[in-house]
Amino acid sequence: MELSGSIAAEPRPSTSLLMVGGINKRFGGVRALRDVNLEVRAGEVHALLGENGAGKSTLIKILSGVHAADSGTIEIAGKPATFDSPARSREAGIAVVYQDLSLVESLSVADNLLLGREPRTRFGFVRKRELMARAEAFLGELGIPLDTKAAVGSLPFAYRQMTEIAKALMGEVRLLILDEPTSSLTSDEVRILFDAIGKATRRGVGVIYVTHRLNEVFEISQRVTVLRDGANAGTFVTADTDMKRLVNAIIGTDRLAPAASRAAPAAARALDPSPVLSLSDVSNDRLSAVDLTVMKGEIHGLAGLIGSGRTEILETIFGLRPVERGAFEIEGRPWLPKSPADAIDQGVALVPEDRHVQGLVLDHSIERNITLPRIPRFSRWGFMQQRAAIRRAETAVARLSVKAQGASSLVRTLSGGNQQKVVFGKWNDPRPRVLLLDEPTVGVDVGAREEIYGVIRNAARDGSGVLVVSSDLVELIELCDRISVIVDGRVARTLVRGEIVDAEELHHLLQIYQASGQGVLQELPA
Repeated sequence: MELSGSIAAEPRPSTSLLMVGGINKRFGGVRALRDVNLEVRAGEVHALLGENGAGKSTLIKILSGVHAADSGTIEIAGKPATFDSPARSREAGIAVVYQDLSLVESLSVADNLLLGREPRTRFGFVRKRELMARAEAFLGELGIPLDTKAAVGSLPFAYRQMTEIAKALMGEVRLLILDEPTSSLTSDEVRILFDAIGKATRRGVGVIYVTHRLNEVFEISQRVTVLRDGANAGTFVTADTDMKRLVNAIIGTDRLAPAASRAAPAAARALDPSPVLSLSDVSNDRLSAVDLTVMKGEIHGLAGLIGSGRTEILETIFGLRPVERGAFEIEGRPWLPKSPADAIDQGVALVPEDRHVQGLVLDHSIERNITLPRIPRFSRWGFMQQRAAIRRAETAVARLSVKAQGASSLVRTLSGGNQQKVVFGKWNDPRPRVLLLDEPTVGVDVGAREEIYGVIRNAARDGSGVLVVSSDLVELIELCDRISVIVDGRVARTLVRGEIVDAEELHHLLQIYQASGQGVLQELPA
């Protein structure tokens, strides 16, 4: 996507606004950040890159006061700063716009922009006209075309997102942090956003711009910092680097093994040629005419940038999103996923990306979590068959090598890798026909990752069709028999093992597909 008036081309002051030095952070046994350094200058757009799990979100949450660093220093305009709460971070002039918006949908755009800062009379009543006038003047200054009177809940997601960004900029902001701000925007809306960022930086605001879309990095940023495995992998002047160098820094040259040296699980087993799951012309609010087939015993990867529709495909199959058009088949029989309970009845299982929120009840035992999707199976006349449930949980713990004192251990006490194994254990018996995996190794250490790979391969060897979403392209190449590239809610191309040389090449393909749009997909090299 080529934007006129590139922000990256404009000169910027060199005054240091933010200095992060030697930041470390652990969560249990996982070291999320290791001696991370970052400098952002006043009036600069500084891109922050890295795969999922690289440490970007943890660093942002430390800067926003959500988490406290274990060690290291933070300086704002040369003065030491500590943020023990989001309020303290905001007082220092730091505003964060996450992908999950924090707007009050029942209020108008103007009310949201000035929430908590409304102009009031001496009797405490809101000066509505003044509020509207201030909101309209500010949006006009930024060039953001929002109706100040419209209820936020009535707006498309892109306009809600722009409302959130405008709200962040309306305060006394020195540093603006944007987390994947264009994931749901059209090209015209991206242009509006970039113009607004340009006006903010000309006022001296520093911007940390988190994205997976490398074409945007070259359009908007002056410098780039890459994190990998919780540590710095390099800082670059945007004008002096190229996409290949950034991809190498993101993935790591030590992981770019040639195709001949990689393990090939697909060649080690004979795949059943019959499909276990088929989608034909499936569409809804996020998907557009998806055609996809998963074979019995196959590990099929979905690769794409954030916002591409990868997760939405899994959610639609699992009955979490309604289907507007299209057909499904399970082992050759027509089926329409109406709800998660319906999907489970058909032998479809989901391991979600956020295991803490969607996959587990942390304050319950391993046994309760593992039996949760199968409660009717362990109930008789309304009473739980406790012994049978415990036996099933103990079998899963042993089979998956969950490191715990026993099935009665609280899930909260386990490491990230063992928690993820418990999520897999929920679907261990009976074997699912289709196993849906969303970022299955995020937040787990290297040893646990290899164990989870073994669980995935065992599921495929036992006959399950596995559909896996992962931002780790090396992981997809290592695991998958086929990889489908997802762009704008549709399957752009499906590649068979051996058609991709390495993760660097696959990353380049994703960036090209995303930047080029749907009109030229067929012209791109396989």
